Amino acid sequence: MTIKLNLEEVSLSGIAGKRPIIVSGPCSAESEHQVVETAKQLEKLNVHIYRAGIWKPRTRQDTFEGMGSVALPWLQRVKKETRLLTTTEVANSWHVNEALKYDIDILWIGARTTANPFAIQELADALRGLDIPIFIKNPINPDIDLWIGALERINKAGIKKIIAVHRGFSYYGNSNFRNPPQWEIPLELKRRVPDIPILTDPSHICGNKELIFEISQRAMDLNFDGLFIESHIHPEEALSDKNQQITPIELGKLLDKIVLRSMKITDHKLIDTLSQLRTQIDHIDEDLLDIFEKRMNISETIGKYKKVNNITIFQPGRWQEIIEKRIKDGERKGLSTEFITEVFKAIHQESINRQNRVMN
Repeated sequence: MTIKLNLEEVSLSGIAGKRPIIVSGPCSAESEHQVVETAKQLEKLNVHIYRAGIWKPRTRQDTFEGMGSVALPWLQRVKKETRLLTTTEVANSWHVNEALKYDIDILWIGARTTANPFAIQELADALRGLDIPIFIKNPINPDIDLWIGALERINKAGIKKIIAVHRGFSYYGNSNFRNPPQWEIPLELKRRVPDIPILTDPSHICGNKELIFEISQRAMDLNFDGLFIESHIHPEEALSDKNQQITPIELGKLLDKIVLRSMKITDHKLIDTLSQLRTQIDHIDEDLLDIFEKRMNISETIGKYKKVNNITIFQPGRWQEIIEKRIKDGERKGLSTEFITEVFKAIHQESINRQNRVMN
């Protein structure tokens, strides 16, 4: 199901139609010198919007929680002395009012706030009647309906310039990323809300500056609209998230390396070739569905035997045997462990669902 929001193009100072839109600046505004000097260096690059956290929602109370309103005049100075637009995070109505006093151009709603419908509604009420662009980051948990719910609440308050920001999702376990990207979620958002622009935040996804280019390029290859990257004149001295911030010089090198690919195909020979290959994929998908149907029919037959013989549906030993063998077979065919695991977890769950219906 697609969802239609009442959106307008974000047409600020020539940004409309630009790709990629680049939002950059320090994780936190720490001093007037740091804020202004970082902005002046970023202005020399292909950066459109300057970001800096004023109020920081930290997990632990004894960590740096931002400079607060005292830093807002620093952002105002950035507006006066550079061509950059400014944005900062807001989490309640007081933040909104304070930011607007200092002519902040764009407000952003963070992942922790997006996860709380009460907080989102408070912000929606504070924004009602205003004409200001809003960045809305995905919620910390991988719940697309929660993300869409936040978009809808802000949109229903009359805000028409909304940009979604993909910053990865919390994950319990081992990962190379601070917040694994789970690309399928922002891609599903784009399918369900086709008109929404999406930026990717590689800094919060990676938590490690060494991985930022990889994620940035991936976002561009997936046709996202821009990047939200943390930059600091002295990252090693940063008061928050120092490991995921890069210098403006490093940002410039990263942006120069990114390859932008066209979404439009104009070569008729290429169009014909892709059409033939896509037709092959369609036929293979039809065959896959037939195979899945046969497999589930067998699962239901097994469920009938289990019911007659009073045997539990879930058999841990059999499931372990399946997943281990399929992973090995998949590796020999060049398929990743992650892909095989996810596919067979879905198949196994559907088999359990079928057998449960037989049992009950």
